Amino acid sequence: MDSVLLLVVGLAIFAAGYVVYSRYLGKRVLKLDPAFRTPAHEKNDGVDHVPTNKFVLWGHHFTSVAGAAPIVGPAVAVIWGWLPAFLWVTIGTVFFAGMHDLGALWASERNKGRSIGALAARYIGKRGSYVFLLVIGLLLLMVIAAFAVVIKDLLIASPSTVIPAWGAIPVAVLVGIAVYKLRWNLTVVTVIGVVLLYTLIWVGDRIPVVLPESVLGMSPATFWIVVLFVYAGIASLLPVWLLLQPRDYINGVQLFVGLAILFVGTLSAGLFFGNGFVAPAINTALPEGTPSIWPLLFVTVACGAISGFHGAVASGTTSKQLDKEPDARFVGYFGAVGEGLLALGAIIATTAGISTVARWEEIYAAFNNGGVNAFVEGGGNIIEMGLGLPQSLSATVLATMAVLFAATTMDTGVRLLRFVFQEASEVIGFKMNNIVGTIVTLALCMALVFSQGIDGSGGLTIWPLFGTTNQLLASLTLIIVSIML
Repeated sequence: MDSVLLLVVGLAIFAAGYVVYSRYLGKRVLKLDPAFRTPAHEKNDGVDHVPTNKFVLWGHHFTSVAGAAPIVGPAVAVIWGWLPAFLWVTIGTVFFAGMHDLGALWASERNKGRSIGALAARYIGKRGSYVFLLVIGLLLLMVIAAFAVVIKDLLIASPSTVIPAWGAIPVAVLVGIAVYKLRWNLTVVTVIGVVLLYTLIWVGDRIPVVLPESVLGMSPATFWIVVLFVYAGIASLLPVWLLLQPRDYINGVQLFVGLAILFVGTLSAGLFFGNGFVAPAINTALPEGTPSIWPLLFVTVACGAISGFHGAVASGTTSKQLDKEPDARFVGYFGAVGEGLLALGAIIATTAGISTVARWEEIYAAFNNGGVNAFVEGGGNIIEMGLGLPQSLSATVLATMAVLFAATTMDTGVRLLRFVFQEASEVIGFKMNNIVGTIVTLALCMALVFSQGIDGSGGLTIWPLFGTTNQLLASLTLIIVSIML
């Protein structure tokens, strides 16, 4: 029952933040102007700059910034107890992440769609822009490499996700063609796309794909990583309307359907079956080696509270697709709220969904032990208890959500890192085209991933720097927005 109260309070805080605070930011602080000509119209090239329906653009932005981080971070942070994680996610989303994401999007579209790194040269000098580009580039490199490893691990550990994960690509292409070329009604296309995605999940649950020990002379781990980078490279070069936008949009709707299932399951399990927390509100018996909650909570839960990566996405791809300036409130602020909702779901799944206190203590016997697997296990248990869906199917739904979100972040990250290299090349006096920029991006990312062996473990080598680098970028982004105001 206590998990039901936490869910209701969390939803109320997020709703108040969007309805009240984001309206204040849009009208009084940023003064969003419907007459302002956005870069999507000013530079419309049909590839990167494309005026986009705000709901479709929200889907692209939300799924690009979400990835696996708003699941992993809170699922790890609950080792300190569910209360600190809940407070940081709700307060951080409403007062920090919302302003940060909306502000970065506004700053970029007011400056011809330039990234935050490029804006630094104008507002804090060239040396400042060098620091920005370096931090953004390092952050993107870490995200792309680490998410390639995360997706690979999920595809191997949860073979039921293989068919829906890869089947989502042709579904997205069909959605893009239907919306932009055939001009079908967006609602009709959305329903068809989501039904197809969940049909693929059902098929995947019944036909799991387990690779043999050797595929084209490669281990399953190596094979999946290579395929992921080939896909990400191709996706980053295609027009955004053909794959990136529709894939992200459909995935965003799919996530909200999945979250609705999880939240309804939480209500049902709590109200009718007495399900509640097995984790403490504040953990006073931390395992040996657990770091101090201060300041580690604030870098462990970045996505889901405030994350500099969001500013890179908002100013990198999202600002180039904004149709009307007031749409920034829905896309930017509500995109942050979407992440907060996902983080809230992760907190509930990993503290009220684990079967027993003993099982929870087994999972959280050491810091960093929790994560996607704890979320999938706990969420699957809640959905099975509350709605009666088989645990295996529930787990497949949640694991597929994690794979698809990590994949959308990865392919957007490749496009963004290519933008960074192109902007950096202009600073030093030459112009790098899209193909060369993509090749350089993929070469660096794959070099990092395979630096520790063919299993791809190198992708996590510098991941411990992610939290600090991410929050450093967030602070620098807020400085730029503050200077502009």
